[in-house]
Amino acid sequence: MIRRFRELDINRGSLVSQMLIFALPIMAMNLLQLLFNAADMVVVGRYAGSQALAAVGATGSLINLIVNLFMGLSVGTSVVVAQDFGAERPDEISRSVHTSITVSAIAGMLVMVLGLLLCNPLLRSMGTPSDIIHLSALYTRIYFLGLPASMVYNFGAAILRAIGDSSRPMYYLTISGIVNVILNLFFVIRLHMSVAGVAWATVISQYLAMVLIMACLLRSDGPIQFRWRLARIHGRKLKDLVKIGLPAGIQGLLFSVSNVLIQSAVNSFGSVVVAGNAAATNVEGFAGTAMNAYYNAAVTFTGQSMGAKKYDRIDAIARVSVVLVLVTWLVLGGSVLSFGRSLLGLYTSNAEVIEVGMMRLRLAMAAYISAGIMNVFPGLTRAMGYSVLPMLCTLVGACLMRIVWLATVFTWYPTVVVLFLCYPVTWTLAGIG
Repeated sequence: MIRRFRELDINRGSLVSQMLIFALPIMAMNLLQLLFNAADMVVVGRYAGSQALAAVGATGSLINLIVNLFMGLSVGTSVVVAQDFGAERPDEISRSVHTSITVSAIAGMLVMVLGLLLCNPLLRSMGTPSDIIHLSALYTRIYFLGLPASMVYNFGAAILRAIGDSSRPMYYLTISGIVNVILNLFFVIRLHMSVAGVAWATVISQYLAMVLIMACLLRSDGPIQFRWRLARIHGRKLKDLVKIGLPAGIQGLLFSVSNVLIQSAVNSFGSVVVAGNAAATNVEGFAGTAMNAYYNAAVTFTGQSMGAKKYDRIDAIARVSVVLVLVTWLVLGGSVLSFGRSLLGLYTSNAEVIEVGMMRLRLAMAAYISAGIMNVFPGLTRAMGYSVLPMLCTLVGACLMRIVWLATVFTWYPTVVVLFLCYPVTWTLAGIG
């Protein structure tokens, strides 16, 4: 019998209460991460100007383009560890843990090198405005130095979540995020480092989060304990991780490709629209990342139910997830629309930038429940061991349709409103699919 420590026994008891207990720390962690990212944007927008805000905002889709393929493998970690935990296979859990951490370190180094080599040409190919491209390139180069730490943290957090422990990753992120905010203020306001200060603060906080998650795994009892002498890639476990995680990574990569194309279109309208879009995306993310907690819950709960052969719980997990997504959308989506202008005002005092941001928020929030559902059901399917089908459905419904929208509707009517409509339309199509 596997010793249970700090984790929920999620195969027993009320599903609603268990999912909320599990999801709320993840939601808090996601919201804290956004708050810390928002602090980056607020500090740089308020104290370094709207050009610096636009420069940081213009890098998001590029960073995700390079990162998401490898981050998808952490989904494989969640599923494989959850299934082994539900089936009470401690030796298999240990192999998954050591394979995952080793893969994350190698992938992190690879992503860092790719990012450093490709950031300049990719930013130019995206049509980044000439008045901000030098700042965007500087931010991106520094940011990618922290990618190895970010990879290890995310894989480590996936391991803890897979056994039902969603609290400790939140604590570690909170600590690193507070350090990030303090360093932002010091580097940007005191040392006048502009986007470089924000980037270095992020890198330092990422390495702190990595140290905390690795210290946790090194001190843990039972099969999730990490031992340096056992760090290696087990071929069969790598195959399992790739089988689940690679389709998720490809989906994330192609999503990022479509977002890069959209960002290129945003860039064509100039730095004011870039800044407004960046601020709105940050605000919008509070609803999105909250709903994403139910995706993580669905993956872990379904994975452990599959391992324990409690297949009857999976339909109930799906129903509860949809209800939780709906409630979260109504509460947070309504709040974003009600207080959007004030929230955007935290990032900048530029009235034009705020107006662009409100335009995006109104369009996005109307259909944001579709984005939540679009995440939950692929998570359920992946946790059952089927990863290709949800990838194809999401790619056709969202990524392909975004590209089609840009090539047709936006080409015929090249306005900011038509461009921003791309998101709710494609979320709805993917959610229906």
